[in-house]
Amino acid sequence: MTAETDHDLSREPVAAHEPSPRSGSIVLVLLVAAGLVAVAIGLMTLGRAQAQPYILGILAVLAMIGLFNLFAFAAGIIRFVDRSLDDPVMGRIADHAFDGLAVTDPRGHVVYSNAAYLTLTGASGPQDVRPVERVFIGNPDVSEAVFRLLKAAREGKRQQEEVRISGQDGSHGRWLRMRVRPLGTGKREAKYAVWSIADITRDRERQEDVFQELQHAIEYLDHAPCGFFSVNPAGELAYVNATLANWLDYDLAEIGSGGLKLADIVSGDGASLLSAIVAVPGEVKTEVFDIDLRMRTGKTMPVRLYHKLAFGADGAPGPSRTLVISRARDERSDPDRAAEVRFMRFFDHTPMAIATVERGGNVVRANARYAKLAQGLGLDSASKSIFRAVNARDRHLLIAAINQAAENQADIAPVEVALEGTKERWGQFFVTPVDAAENEAEAAIVHMLETTERRALENQINQSQKMETVGQLAGGIAHDFNNVLSAIMMANDFLLNAHKPTDPSFQDIMQIKQNATRAATLVRQLLAFSRRQTLRPQVLDLGDALSDLTMLLRRLIGEKVKLDLIHGRDLWPVKVDVSQFEQVIVNLAVNARDAMPDGGKLIIRTANVATDEAGKLAYKGMPAADYVRIEVADTGTGIPADIRDKIFEPFFSTKEVGKGTGLGLSTVYGIVKQTGGFIYVDSEPGQGTSFHIFLPRHHAEPEVQVEQPAAVAATNGAAKDAAPAAAEAKPRTDLTGQGTILLVEDEEGLRALNARGLRSRGYTVVEAENGVEAMEVLEEQSGGIDLVVSDVVMPEMDGPTLLKAMREKNPDIRFIFVSGYAEDAFEKSLPEGQQFDFLPKPFTLSQLVAAVKETMTKQG
Repeated sequence: MTAETDHDLSREPVAAHEPSPRSGSIVLVLLVAAGLVAVAIGLMTLGRAQAQPYILGILAVLAMIGLFNLFAFAAGIIRFVDRSLDDPVMGRIADHAFDGLAVTDPRGHVVYSNAAYLTLTGASGPQDVRPVERVFIGNPDVSEAVFRLLKAAREGKRQQEEVRISGQDGSHGRWLRMRVRPLGTGKREAKYAVWSIADITRDRERQEDVFQELQHAIEYLDHAPCGFFSVNPAGELAYVNATLANWLDYDLAEIGSGGLKLADIVSGDGASLLSAIVAVPGEVKTEVFDIDLRMRTGKTMPVRLYHKLAFGADGAPGPSRTLVISRARDERSDPDRAAEVRFMRFFDHTPMAIATVERGGNVVRANARYAKLAQGLGLDSASKSIFRAVNARDRHLLIAAINQAAENQADIAPVEVALEGTKERWGQFFVTPVDAAENEAEAAIVHMLETTERRALENQINQSQKMETVGQLAGGIAHDFNNVLSAIMMANDFLLNAHKPTDPSFQDIMQIKQNATRAATLVRQLLAFSRRQTLRPQVLDLGDALSDLTMLLRRLIGEKVKLDLIHGRDLWPVKVDVSQFEQVIVNLAVNARDAMPDGGKLIIRTANVATDEAGKLAYKGMPAADYVRIEVADTGTGIPADIRDKIFEPFFSTKEVGKGTGLGLSTVYGIVKQTGGFIYVDSEPGQGTSFHIFLPRHHAEPEVQVEQPAAVAATNGAAKDAAPAAAEAKPRTDLTGQGTILLVEDEEGLRALNARGLRSRGYTVVEAENGVEAMEVLEEQSGGIDLVVSDVVMPEMDGPTLLKAMREKNPDIRFIFVSGYAEDAFEKSLPEGQQFDFLPKPFTLSQLVAAVKETMTKQG
């Protein structure tokens, strides 16, 4: 038990130091206890009566001592304490610390301070000690920092501040680091704050000296007579000196703010040279490059770079150190250097990749275009062999060419091979031998020109020409077939008229009619592919048209396939033939169904595509304009890449024999093209197929209403619009009539059948084989001709020429053109404003006499 002042109580213990043993002795306690026991035993031997006064006296003394200690403990004069707080080691650590230490109570009074604190605060002794806020009160430089420290002390938080104390009498002053923290984590200890003050003036001065030296070094580097820059592994400029910034007309502050990359200041593909250095783990490489730098204004400046790059143990490159020497002066002062600069500029800026190689294919040196090509092919920096740039299947061709060059053979044929990489790319290599006497390390000079775009354009042109040629062939076949089918169908109608349904041969005749009709459908599909069919376009809302098709499509695709129709908002109108557009959607839906034998999902999606968006699409051959897109997508088996370019060809089919004509997609292609649209396909095996149809937006134009006599046939354009209405009208039961008809047809058999059919309905028919003969007949006919039914394509004089010639003699003569070609195929050859009707081949007898009857009635 010891008595201590509050000053001694508040001394902070050091947790890291184990307390020393207690200063009291257990032996002394035992001696005192033994003495008391001995006195008690001695008193017992005296007898009870004689020992009683002594015992009472001893007890009274002990009681007085105990009562005194009790009152002293209650008054705080003495108290029981942990003797470890009096540990001299811990006390000396705090007392003799370099930093000033002080402890303040909740009222802010200093209850402990060491010698260093007295020195730093200017106190003359313990009686003059003051808290931190009173020491630096009134100093505006540190008042804010002291306020923050006091606030942290009151809140029981840690805080640190560094302040500069101005010196007196012109002295430099000092830098102080002030810290505050709570004494402990307990509730009572947290109210006490531990303050520390350290003089860091020397450290600050040392830092300022280093900073000044660094500033001087940077200033020297900035104003050096050569440029300097550093590039990080991401290709960003980490540093550019003032000289180089001045050369390139850049502001140093702008470069320091970031965002400027090496590719921004290097002209052409020169940046690829710097990033193509072969990595060697743990080594430092310095390469020399002659390239052009690009100024802010876009002008170029020839320079020589000494590019130093260090690689880590894992081969990762660090920031570069690059010295830049301007060679612009060389062009004016030294002719030899000027020639070298011109050659290097030519070498690096040529559009061909150039490299010199050894016989084994290793690249000795290369220009910037080759470095960029290697990076584009995904070759790593360690791939120095030029053979790595070529696909494995074609690599032997380039090896053979370089071997020929190594043997000093001239006139080596160019080699066109597939390049390495994930995408299909092609390149043409030109190999030239190098004189071994000049350079033993180099065997050949290789010039490479990428031909990917050229081959793609050639394939596109070839495909377009092939489709056009096939279309012309299909159109020609369809025209001839229409003539044959017209004769078959006309003769079949005569047989049907001559036989009753009860006749045994009637069913055979009907079978002929059905197959002839089926053949006519196939011919119409050929005409659709060749874009020579007759279309009746009308303004259409695709959303409504597709909604009307929904029930039909659900029946066609079956229950296993889910149909999902997604309409775009506010679709623009388009002008298409409704029946032909429906055929396009039906054909694509049927193909999608066949590609999903186990079921799947068919999605038909529509959307507007503005001109700007269309220009950004990667589809070739489609000009930028406003379109309405119809996407027909399935989740089926997909289309292999090797047949993707053939799917629109007629008679091409992947289905089994007898399960498809191969005209479905060719019909789709022809209808879309003839409508003025475009169709593209995206497909991957196992990932499904998407057909994208782009139809041009229809812009409504004000139509001028012109009244025409009822007896005059519609114009070519009006005839197209009127045809659907005529088709919807119910056929008349009475197809007989009167009048003289001039029938012009170069197919004798078909002409005879047509004439026979018209005569059977009461008309007088005059026949002509071609246009020249028809003009002679017109001159000979005294009673006049009421109607001319003429083929379009004929020898000597075709139908349009015949129309023009007859109208010159008789402007009111009526005309019906019949042809296996579409009306659009010859309308451009007609004189503007001519009026006629059109009947496409093949046609039946009833269709022919109905067209004649209608024309005679309208114009009669």
